[in-house]
Amino acid sequence: MLEFIEVSKRFGEVTAVDRVSLAVSRGAFVALVGQSGSGKSTLLRMANRLIEPDEGVVRVAGRDVREVSAPGLRRRIGYVFQSIGLFPHMDVSANIAIGPRLAGAPLAAESIGQLLATVGLEADHAHRMPDELSGGQRQRVGVARALAGEPELLLMDEPFGALDPVTRDALGRQVRELHDRLGLTTVMVTHDMAEALLLADRVVVMAAGHIVADEEPRALLGGAGGEVAQALVAVPRAQFEALAKLGA
Repeated sequence: MLEFIEVSKRFGEVTAVDRVSLAVSRGAFVALVGQSGSGKSTLLRMANRLIEPDEGVVRVAGRDVREVSAPGLRRRIGYVFQSIGLFPHMDVSANIAIGPRLAGAPLAAESIGQLLATVGLEADHAHRMPDELSGGQRQRVGVARALAGEPELLLMDEPFGALDPVTRDALGRQVRELHDRLGLTTVMVTHDMAEALLLADRVVVMAAGHIVADEEPRALLGGAGGEVAQALVAVPRAQFEALAKLGA
């Protein structure tokens, strides 16, 4: 569904992504994990041409993304931002419907209501403005907007980073349920290894612009993936052990 072939991206003298190759099969849920500056968000944004690679090829559904206009490509790919990115002067209904409207296929009110229900919001949220919503509600609207064009590929860039832990956990589980129910292919960037282990089928670890590990969660918990990956796994493992001691 998504393929990066020897892609590189430089910003001045900094190489953010260095000759990375990665294939994501249809229906997979892949987490891209790494410390800040590892290149994970840059790699993700090359999939929908928010960033153009300096070298290499990116393919979506077998087609080179450069053969498709950037707006046309983005209408086929759902994208959820960390900063949510709702238009403050538009109500929830207009925010959800913006993509299909620009594509010349406006959504009916019934479809917007169904999308709101899909992400766990009531129909009356359609007429609220973004500043009337909580952070969790705004991010749910962001997910609904990403799903409005009925994409097969969903890209999520630190989608839950600004949310409180309870909301983050609930929305993460709901996104995973939507992934399974709608038959999506999902690639999620996160710096939270626990989140990656709990939600993804496959965890890809990046460091200094390279992929340094590509493993299933169970394998990572079993010690696979190398030093960088295990340093990230050690954080939630240590937290769990500390909590277990408190409860002993």
